[in-house]
Amino acid sequence: MSGSIYGNIFKITTWGESHGSAIGVVVDGCPAGLSLCEEDIQKFLDRRKPGSSQFTTQRKESDSVEILSGIFEGKTTGTPISLLVRNTSQRSSDYSDIASYYRPGHADYTFDMKYGFRDYRGGGRSSGRETIGRVAAGAIASKLLEELGITVTAYTEAIGPVSINPEHINIEEARSNQTGMPDAEASSKAEAYLKECMENLDSAGGIVSCIVKNLPAGIGEPVFDKLDANLGKAIMSIGAVKAFEVGDGIKVASANGSTNNDSFYMKDGEISKKTNHAGGILGGISDGSDVIIKAYFKPTPSIFQEQETVNRTGEDIKINIKGRHDPIVVTRAVVVVEAMTAITILDSLLQNMTSRLDDIKNFYRP
Repeated sequence: MSGSIYGNIFKITTWGESHGSAIGVVVDGCPAGLSLCEEDIQKFLDRRKPGSSQFTTQRKESDSVEILSGIFEGKTTGTPISLLVRNTSQRSSDYSDIASYYRPGHADYTFDMKYGFRDYRGGGRSSGRETIGRVAAGAIASKLLEELGITVTAYTEAIGPVSINPEHINIEEARSNQTGMPDAEASSKAEAYLKECMENLDSAGGIVSCIVKNLPAGIGEPVFDKLDANLGKAIMSIGAVKAFEVGDGIKVASANGSTNNDSFYMKDGEISKKTNHAGGILGGISDGSDVIIKAYFKPTPSIFQEQETVNRTGEDIKINIKGRHDPIVVTRAVVVVEAMTAITILDSLLQNMTSRLDDIKNFYRP
């Protein structure tokens, strides 16, 4: 299998399966000298681990991270950082039936068509547990960005028909409730909606928003490696994401140039923008304002209603899926969006260091 490596300078390789012995990531390209310990990574993993609320799968995993390499005396050495999380609560018997048929909404059929073989236990590499490696790597990227004063913050914007009020955003609220919504009133309504979905043996989708603050202008490339294009690839590579937006997103299709253009003006001696319809990116390059993106997640495909499908011998059948499944993936995916955004932003920053001769001269001949 190819395609498990992401990044150019800050490069990550995720590995492992949902029901294997362990899962993890190797991070290459992290500069030496960053203070880093397992606790720095664990606090990110705790935000995505299962069994943390009534709206997540009740698979009980501590998701405790182990640092195997790349750290000495509490600091990164500049060599590859290998991170491991052991699987301890697999119930592979829950998945024995699906070896013979294709679950609607899952990658069972496409894996068989591509490889002629698949790990049916929890989805193997297509399982949501693959994101453990992304989140662990994202914790390192986020800490590096903090050294530069750059922050990456994601939260749940909508669950099903329930959306937050943009005037009520409180990130502390988002980190303390079960929905990840930064709006207590909307969170309460979303919980009621999710309970209704669960009673109906159904699932729900939603939207995750992410904001990057203090990113300087000039980051990104103007053609194939546009900052928004790379962010789009990063976010769309997360399982269950079906759409991606930057700034006003699809709304620009019904706007006019006179209303969509962001006017420039001088503020405290610096060039700034009066609005941010572009979401902080112009021509594939950051413009110094907040980078604003959104990820749209489909409902969890594993539902407990009877469904129609086909087995591997070509027969039409009806199935009832067993196992432990999230009624919604959005609440645990918030930190995954945050992680992939941080990894992409950091990689773009490191690549940008060779863009200008004067910067190279200043570095080598200060």
